[in-house]
Amino acid sequence: MKIEAIKKNSEGDITDVMISGNVYSINDAIMLARDGKIEGVNVAKARSGREYLRSNPDGSEDNNLDNLPAF
Repeated sequence: MKIEAIKKNSEGDITDVMISGNVYSINDAIMLARDGKIEGVNVAKARSGREYLRSNPDGSEDNNLDNLPAF
């Protein structure tokens, strides 16, 4: 499974992701990523302790989550 598109809130935080045409909340996507079910991302932790999805580094900015199409 791979994230195809994202939805952000007014502050620019990713709130939902689209995978194979299905929409998942960011919390559900974090659980899927933790289980190794989403390609190209990992779960990181902010200084605040909040978990978030992060693209695996590969030298390309085109596939960074923030650069994916919005839905």
